[in-house]
Amino acid sequence: MHICMHNWMRPEPVEVTIQRLSRLGYDGIQIMGEPRKYDWKHVRQLLDDNNLKCFGSVSIMIAGRDLIHQDVYYREMSVRYVNECLDMVAALGGNMFTLVPNEVGRVTPRATPEQEWEWAVEGVRQCARHAAQYGIRIGLEPLNRFETNFLNRHDQALRLMEDVGEPNVGVALDAFHINIEEADPYQAILNTGKHLVDFHVADNNRRPPGEGALDWAKLIQTLKDAGYPNGPLTVEFVVPFDRSPLAEKDEDAGTEASEAELKFIRDHGSDLMSDAAYTKHVENSIRHLRACGA
Repeated sequence: MHICMHNWMRPEPVEVTIQRLSRLGYDGIQIMGEPRKYDWKHVRQLLDDNNLKCFGSVSIMIAGRDLIHQDVYYREMSVRYVNECLDMVAALGGNMFTLVPNEVGRVTPRATPEQEWEWAVEGVRQCARHAAQYGIRIGLEPLNRFETNFLNRHDQALRLMEDVGEPNVGVALDAFHINIEEADPYQAILNTGKHLVDFHVADNNRRPPGEGALDWAKLIQTLKDAGYPNGPLTVEFVVPFDRSPLAEKDEDAGTEASEAELKFIRDHGSDLMSDAAYTKHVENSIRHLRACGA
């Protein structure tokens, strides 16, 4: 299976990220959905130089990015944001995009369920048609109930996919989220089957795989049984930041984040960590996945 990684968890020069992934044996990256942050030609050259592939990207749904916002102008701006991300993915040679339809962290409704669903169908359909010109598949990602009140389970994502009605729309699942929300996470993978676009990797405590309670050998075999033999498996650990006296002392992060980036990371319960600590987690992730049959 192919193993790649998101890079939103540690803001740093993309050169550092790409060189680390190459050195540790990753197959590629799922680049942060911030298209104005990068020089696309430069990133493409870096990937080529390091024999890595950009598999795709993931939407970063901070405040103001929301396909089911009650304000039509926010919905229109959100579609434009996603389409710009899709332009970036195409320029980098990718073929998939993970889409969370609404603002991450918002767990209260802004309209009736029927109205929010209608807005989601309309917005995703517009994005899917833009993606189709590039041959890009969109994976709708359900999150746990503490991060969204909209899509929480695979069956909801499959229904939204059906209602959108575009052939390049599928579902992206995340081991951390399905462990919380699905009665049977393995069956959720099997039910999604051929519609699975991407699978995100973090343990039940959102730490790197192998640092929690999930059975990764069984998860990987289930993915293969579901018809998802070539991945990618996309590493997306979010290591909790320990503010107690039990915390291990770590060296300075050695990197900086914008206000929005830092808020997004801290809203996920994490914080900036040192290059050494982060690299250790990146290395441990791919080692464990390979040992479990990926």
